[in-house]
Amino acid sequence: MKLKNISTCAPQKYNKEHTKKELQKLKFKLEELQNLLYAEAKHSLLIIIQGMDASGKDGAVKKVFEVVNPMGCRVIPFKKPTELEMKHDFLWRVHQQVPEKGMITIFNRSHYEDVLIQQVHQWVDNKTIKKRYENINDFEKLLIQNSTIILKFYLHVSREEQLKRLEERESDKTKMWKYDANDMKERSYWKEYMNAYEDTFKNCSQHVPWHIIPADQNWYKEYLMAKIIVETLEELKMKFPSMNKEEEK
Repeated sequence: MKLKNISTCAPQKYNKEHTKKELQKLKFKLEELQNLLYAEAKHSLLIIIQGMDASGKDGAVKKVFEVVNPMGCRVIPFKKPTELEMKHDFLWRVHQQVPEKGMITIFNRSHYEDVLIQQVHQWVDNKTIKKRYENINDFEKLLIQNSTIILKFYLHVSREEQLKRLEERESDKTKMWKYDANDMKERSYWKEYMNAYEDTFKNCSQHVPWHIIPADQNWYKEYLMAKIIVETLEELKMKFPSMNKEEEK
């Protein structure tokens, strides 16, 4: 899979205004399904969002999940590991944050940072990277066996659109809080990051496939993510628990 061969834009058949209306319908459906997930408490949902800086991860979380009940949903942003976390295996801090049954947990960046950025900057050798691929596959298999549904999204933004968004952070007062000079430095490793993502897709799709989400247009990105999440939850055929015989009496 070559990312350069995959469009970062919505297909021409999608109309912006119509798609935004469809997104609203999907969000109301998501609200219903989340209530079912929480009440039934037989499954959990883990959503992993990866992408380059300014690919729209924060915006996707805000827009897609704005109608979800906060009692049944958590968002976990993974930053640079702390000193304590560095003393454990790389999955230690991640496993503590996975959702219990009935819950939705969203990883804004994730354990995949430990193979992506490490590979790009060559902070660990290829043997270690390959071993981590195996660890991740085993980890995700374990979660699935415990009734956790996993959805992995890569927000596929173009280099041109990313530059536009990063520059907005320097001029737009409402976005300056996101400014990080290091983002521009990381941008110079674009080719290396694309290679690292392609290697990750190849090696870590064994149990959970990746969804490549065109991210140049936020309205399409949000619609596609919501559609996949809703369809995945609908497949569970969930039902509200009923009273047992003693309770009925």
